[in-house]
Amino acid sequence: MVREIVLKDIWFSYIKKKYVLRGVNIKLRRGLTLVVGPNASGKTTLLKVASCIYMPDQGRVLVDGVSYWDMPDEEKERVRRNIVYVHESPILIRGSVLDNIMAGLLLRGIDRRVAEKKALVLLERWHMRHLMMKRRSELSRGEQQLVCIIRALLLSPDFMFLDEPLAHLDLRNRRLIVELIRDIKRDRAVVVASNNPHPLLDDADHAILIQNGVVVGRNTHEVKDLLVEAW
Repeated sequence: MVREIVLKDIWFSYIKKKYVLRGVNIKLRRGLTLVVGPNASGKTTLLKVASCIYMPDQGRVLVDGVSYWDMPDEEKERVRRNIVYVHESPILIRGSVLDNIMAGLLLRGIDRRVAEKKALVLLERWHMRHLMMKRRSELSRGEQQLVCIIRALLLSPDFMFLDEPLAHLDLRNRRLIVELIRDIKRDRAVVVASNNPHPLLDDADHAILIQNGVVVGRNTHEVKDLLVEAW
């Protein structure tokens, strides 16, 4: 189980010395954390460092007090199994919605009948069973995003990182994803990056405002006040 992820003095660059994150110090834990900021502020990079996808140039990523990048490989694998990252652009494999939702469990060696049963429970819960045999080309952008989030949820992670899950969606699918996030944050840490966080602001347990790679707001009240000033 992963209870807490802490970023300690994180610096990260894609091009040497041109830092996208600069001296970031944050703590991520159970509940909904919003990572807010304008485009190119460093939100996506922050999520990828915090979810142990990107190794920082400087600083440490502490998972329950232990530096992730100093762990032995088997311990890294254990941590990775408890963290999922969902990209802004939906990434679906060939096959049906059901195939996509089961994919993670099948990769982990779960019997197909067991995986299908678990997938159907979630499809039923989120009123998506009618979509289960459809292909990617038959789905709207919002439906694709829902499939990706449910696929991640089926793995029962302790941490879910969602990059701009509400972007480019119509009102109906935005409402569905907001409802889904409200539900899943009760049992785990959900970290959502967004440059338009208003639909989730009142549901956030924690919030971070980042600008030009620097964290400038660290709690929900402070972030709300800063957003009011900005917008």
